[in-house]
Amino acid sequence: MLELDLQRASEAAAPDEADFRRWCELALRQRSADSEMTIRLVDEAEGRALNHTYRHKDYATNVLSFPADVPDELLDIPLLGDLVICVPVVEREAAEQGKTLPAHWAHLVIHGCLHLLGYDHIDDDEAEEMEALERQLLAELGHPDPYADDHTDSITH
Repeated sequence: MLELDLQRASEAAAPDEADFRRWCELALRQRSADSEMTIRLVDEAEGRALNHTYRHKDYATNVLSFPADVPDELLDIPLLGDLVICVPVVEREAAEQGKTLPAHWAHLVIHGCLHLLGYDHIDDDEAEEMEALERQLLAELGHPDPYADDHTDSITH
């Protein structure tokens, strides 16, 4: 079971909680344990500040993933971590990349959830594995391959 805390710190339009829950549950279905996570929707100022603080990059990025880093023996809850999603960046990227907003939202939430599970894209092998899983999950939702006809990674972090 997923315990999802959706925080709306942005006034911009965003999907409803049911969509976020569906995307997270799909990405996390390989995890048999219960999961608790937070998704915080932010504007560019907060997104930029967080990206600067934690990644030393002075711009707002689409999604930041903060996996819980607490030893299991110290915490008796299934805390997975937090995602911070910058709403204006998601909207801008979808338009620039010719993607539908629902498809781009689904991709970024799934991408962030996979990071919380330990997936990464630092080296080519890891990137291929992560992108293949993203493609599969998005196809199950009826969304096109987010990396098709794209010579750059649509994930900006």
